Amino acid sequence: MKPIEGRRRVIIEEIQPQVDAGRYPAKRILGDTVTVTAAIFTDGHDHIASRVLYRPSTEAEFRTVPLTALTNDLWQATFLLDQMGDWLFTVEAWVDHFATWCADLKKRIAAQSSPGAPLQDIPIALRTGAILLEKTAERAQPLHTQLLLGAAGDLNRLAQSTTPIQGFPLADEIINLATQHPNTTFATRYPKELPIWVDRERARYSTWYELFPRSTSPDPARSGTFADVQALLPTIATMGFDVLYMPPIHPIGDAFRKGRNNSTTPSPGDPGSPWAIGSKLGGHKAINPDLGSLADFDALVAAASVHNIELALDIAFQCSPDHPWVKEHPEWFLARPDGTIQYAENPPKKYQDIYPLNFESTHWRGLWQALYDVFVYWIRRNIRIFRVDNPHTKALPFWEWCLAEIHKKYPDVLFLAEAFTRPHVMYSLAKAGFSQSYTYFTWRNTGAELQEYFEEITRPPISDFFRPNLWPNTPDILHATLQNGGRPAFMQRFILAATLGANYGIYGPAFELGENLPLKAGSEEYLNSEKYEVRHWDRTAPHSIAPLVTQVNRIRCENAALQSNDSLHFHPADNPNILCYSKTHGDNRILVAINLDPTQEQAGWIELDLKQLALPYHQDFEIEDLLTGTHYQWHDRSNYVALRPDIQPAHIFRILTSAPSPEATPPEKSSPPPPPLPEQWPSG
Repeated sequence: MKPIEGRRRVIIEEIQPQVDAGRYPAKRILGDTVTVTAAIFTDGHDHIASRVLYRPSTEAEFRTVPLTALTNDLWQATFLLDQMGDWLFTVEAWVDHFATWCADLKKRIAAQSSPGAPLQDIPIALRTGAILLEKTAERAQPLHTQLLLGAAGDLNRLAQSTTPIQGFPLADEIINLATQHPNTTFATRYPKELPIWVDRERARYSTWYELFPRSTSPDPARSGTFADVQALLPTIATMGFDVLYMPPIHPIGDAFRKGRNNSTTPSPGDPGSPWAIGSKLGGHKAINPDLGSLADFDALVAAASVHNIELALDIAFQCSPDHPWVKEHPEWFLARPDGTIQYAENPPKKYQDIYPLNFESTHWRGLWQALYDVFVYWIRRNIRIFRVDNPHTKALPFWEWCLAEIHKKYPDVLFLAEAFTRPHVMYSLAKAGFSQSYTYFTWRNTGAELQEYFEEITRPPISDFFRPNLWPNTPDILHATLQNGGRPAFMQRFILAATLGANYGIYGPAFELGENLPLKAGSEEYLNSEKYEVRHWDRTAPHSIAPLVTQVNRIRCENAALQSNDSLHFHPADNPNILCYSKTHGDNRILVAINLDPTQEQAGWIELDLKQLALPYHQDFEIEDLLTGTHYQWHDRSNYVALRPDIQPAHIFRILTSAPSPEATPPEKSSPPPPPLPEQWPSG
């Protein structure tokens, strides 16, 4: 079958960025420049011109930027994203007959002076150029028409002259005008407009702190309230956190309420799990009165904003047996053969206090709308960040619809997917619209595991849609590393999370205070879990790593290199227990070396990728350890580190200067070890 227009000779392939052939948007941040690359080519030797057409969805007309040829038919262009929300772009290319004529004429002129070269028919070539300029004038603005016609006349007069041409006959001004008014009659346009989603900066860089409001009371005789959380805001802000995440704040059901340590026989006064949502007092739009009133909640949101902290709410789409939806909409739940509602199960585990929603209900449209309305209710109360519980257990098409509908009206809303599940499902949620995602970081503990995983999730194509948020612990996960490694393990895992990822969070104060007792051997559940009881924490305990947390968060705030993941680069070390990596942003260059062994000192030689760090070979350079303030002179590629996990498990270096070295070629591994380690961790 013949094409509609067979004179479109240019082929456009391999456009990036795109996710699943344009099925989902690539993600960027407000103020980013998008780099578009494509393979663009045609038959023969004709020159090509091409451009990117791009626009925010709020604009009808495309903006344009020309693509520049690289090598091997690859082209590149960049454009600025100056609005949040949906953007579209595509690529257009055409045979550029004027550029082809210019290049050929230059060759003819050069060849005419070469001995033995074939005779060049330059007058004909000049007349051809005049015709091209005359046609260009027809497309040009009136201001430029006469200039182009004048240049065409000059070419015709030269064609009639017998004087040999010594140089190219057109001024740069004329060439530029012709380029600005191309003939795109037979241009090829890529058949898809590819989407980009633009988030605000906090999607790329955020620092999360999780707490249970009921455990914030300074008085052990009572449970905490929103007012108690509000009193902690200055402390949380001073530690450097900008997102405060609270588990569900809704009424907790009485039926099948869980007792301490997930017991199915609660004692009187046991508060139950916040994830067993709903009672006669209300459901997902209600507040547990033990925490305070709606006015108290609003006051907390406002007070957090004063401290540059955003409140993140937990959205858990599940219901206790007492949730109003159970009576009002039994069709939204799965009925068992005996007529009872199916509770949550992960055999052999049973969760009788929770009813999952049935996304195959014949009334799914009403269910979807009700869940969407929950988000909107809290958005209208000035919540702009949601941590979504177990989104992988809800229908993926629902998330794609719901998040898109929310973003139409509220493009600044961010969603964190708590989905510890298979990679394809995690990635599908990110593609569907989740701004950030929990990761497998918790279970990546060796240097090889960490490097392999982070090279996957911080590089295209994965990084075009997936933004990791690293958590060394959660209320559900106490990894064996933390159980067995003591305080050094908490310091190590914290530094890894805060420097490998631009987004990270801790479940504190359990993390600050080194809570590491499991429910039983081999379990990742906490003993005396805060999920099932009110805890009272001594935030002033001398063993707390809060000073370290504060110091590292300040380092993150002061160094733009740590506020994104794009530049993450690993550097080899001869000791597998030493992990070294860098991040850069312009002149800001951060190098981290960390001991992964929580039990004993590890030392070794690091082989720096000097090109990646923009450092000269065979020269000295100065670095500063931002944790201790100590300055070192390092030399060339090979440099030595020694790290004691109980004193200083990591260096966070800032590369300051580079200077010529008197030694042109140093001996291998000639740099001296750093000075002795400090006697204790700096207080910050």
